[in-house]
Amino acid sequence: MPIICMHGIGGDSSSFRPQLEKLSDDYPVISWNMPGYGGSERLENPTFPKLAERLIAFLDALSIDKAHLCGQSIGGMVAMETACLYPDRVASLALVGTTSAFGGRDDSFKDRFIAARLKPLDAGKTIAELAESFVTDITGPVAGPEAIASAKASMAAVPEETYRDIIRCLTTFNRRNDIEDFDLPVCLIAGEHDQNAPAKTMASMAAKIKGSEYHEVKGAGHLINLEAGEETNAILRAFYGRLG
Repeated sequence: MPIICMHGIGGDSSSFRPQLEKLSDDYPVISWNMPGYGGSERLENPTFPKLAERLIAFLDALSIDKAHLCGQSIGGMVAMETACLYPDRVASLALVGTTSAFGGRDDSFKDRFIAARLKPLDAGKTIAELAESFVTDITGPVAGPEAIASAKASMAAVPEETYRDIIRCLTTFNRRNDIEDFDLPVCLIAGEHDQNAPAKTMASMAAKIKGSEYHEVKGAGHLINLEAGEETNAILRAFYGRLG
């Protein structure tokens, strides 16, 4: 059964290069470009149900009835959304540096978040310029030069319209109460230095998901699977191995 890797806001299908290169020795691994990424068609006014629908259409196009979903950051959110809306199509979830809901419980927080994230672009900065500082801000001490350069290149390639759309979409996610009902294998992988999806938050998620397993990768920031590819692969290989 294939593993579908799902990237974050500033990533693309190459964000899972360590998994494509090494985990694929044991499993069929496919890395998906969300709509608007990697030259794919942009989705106007994206919502999480729409993104899940596009993922299912992707699986249909590849004649995949059921898959393991491995999502990082917003990719993990799309994976959770898909598991909620299309449970028969999802064999398991590997949630990497992600949360079950966007932080903040009121619109003022969401508005401030969107304004802060888009302010540099409104001021004339390019996505590539934004990537130069943003990537180093979200990675941990374990991230090597190659991982950082790869992350910067991925983010620099994201079209500005897509980036703006997905930032707004991010703030609408909330499956906080639904994860307790998950009836499938779930593996959560957190980064010690991740400020976007803190390890403490992910550990709390794991406590709510019956039968789930939780791992914290020391020295990693938000881009865990890229920063610590070898350790992430070992966790995933063991997880999928237990599923048979």
